[in-house]
Amino acid sequence: MTSMRISQLAERSGVPATTLRFYESAGLLSADRTPAGYRMYGEDAVDRLAFIGAAKHLGLALEEIGELVGVWEAGACRDVKADLRPRISARLAEAEARAAELAAFTASLRGALAHLDALPDRAGRCDPECGFLAPGSSTSGSAPVSGGAHGGRPVDVVLSPGQRAAGEEAERWRSAPVACSLGGDGLHERTARWREAVAGATRAAVPEGLRLTLPVDRVTRIAELAAAEQECCPFFDFRLHLDGPHLHLEVRAPADGGALLADLFGPTD
Repeated sequence: MTSMRISQLAERSGVPATTLRFYESAGLLSADRTPAGYRMYGEDAVDRLAFIGAAKHLGLALEEIGELVGVWEAGACRDVKADLRPRISARLAEAEARAAELAAFTASLRGALAHLDALPDRAGRCDPECGFLAPGSSTSGSAPVSGGAHGGRPVDVVLSPGQRAAGEEAERWRSAPVACSLGGDGLHERTARWREAVAGATRAAVPEGLRLTLPVDRVTRIAELAAAEQECCPFFDFRLHLDGPHLHLEVRAPADGGALLADLFGPTD
């Protein structure tokens, strides 16, 4: 039977060693120990990690994945299928709701832009009659949008994992595992997309995270990236604040995720 150290398993599977250690602490992955204390893994660990990765890409929480792995280990494919189907159906319903919300928000932004382009270029100072943030179609029907768009008030958008209810669900990021399901090329590609999207941003510290101030025309790209990020890293909390020509993106993470937040979004100015 093939034996691998943690570095070898990380290379074979594309899963970072830090994530492998976390999976062990969460009971998803087991390891033997050498007399010197080194972790050793068998060939079956590669298949297990592939299964865990596939489940995480479906948006399943680690608790659910642990339950599913137990069914998978029993070896009956029909049982895995029966267990997995309602979980996927639930995630699909959540994803469709979030997609509808994001589509409504995008439509609202397009309406605001069209309204802005239709306004005359006045030489005087702006006043409430300009209606920069009142395009005539309210965003109040979209769950992640609060505060409305009328009367020149800024618009806040909160992207949190799932939209079932406020309260405990809204703060799920605080108790989510600090681990990313992306690895290898996927992780590098996502990091590159974020760095391009936030290039030139002004950064400031906020409690448990940082605020990045960007041009408002990047909001669609930022929102799409934030939604994708929470599929693989549910411990991040994203809040978008529209303030005239500016977009303020606030990103928070638990204390254990602070280093990952800094690696992805950079240090504060």
